[in-house]
Amino acid sequence: MKFFVDSAEIDKIRELAEYGMVDGVTTNPSLILKSGRDILEVTKEICDLVPGPVSAEVVATEADDMISEGRKLAKIADNITVKVPLTWAGLRACKVLSDEGRMVNVTLCFSANQALLAAKAGATFISPFIGRLDDINMDGMELISDIRTIYDNYGFETEILAASIRTVNHVTQSALIGADVITAPPEVLMKLADHPLTDKGLDAFLKDWAKTGQKIV
Repeated sequence: MKFFVDSAEIDKIRELAEYGMVDGVTTNPSLILKSGRDILEVTKEICDLVPGPVSAEVVATEADDMISEGRKLAKIADNITVKVPLTWAGLRACKVLSDEGRMVNVTLCFSANQALLAAKAGATFISPFIGRLDDINMDGMELISDIRTIYDNYGFETEILAASIRTVNHVTQSALIGADVITAPPEVLMKLADHPLTDKGLDAFLKDWAKTGQKIV
């Protein structure tokens, strides 16, 4: 499974990259706002830091405008993935941009039928939003499972990018179902290593080691 960082915060992305835990990055207008940076400037900085796909989202609502914005964003770097919403206009933009050889991430997916449309439009990634479905008492993981089954049935190459990840359990469940990618905030990714028994065991080892009076270096 590939790990994407859902953030436009350079320091946090860099820290995770130093651990080898960054296969790509996803951004959106809300994350750009949070960063306080110019979209073109911060996206270029992320692309220089991360060799994998970096999603940059269009903000237009009409297909032709999405296509124009997507082409401009794609000029930032070779690893840009143009992010478009799952609307008919977004699907048209996806088709055009994909046919031009650009990576496209179709976002705000909330149904298996939407995911099917995105695959047929040539999307590189489909982003089903797990947490937002959970928020309205629907099962976000069931959607991931349904998309996995449909894509496997027909050999679609579109990668399932599980998004709106809120907990470490979302990561585990996405991996068990077979999502190709998860994108999560840095805080969630950092929690993946946490376990009370690891902390307890390490504490016991260190106390015993202190009693030996030895040093390795």
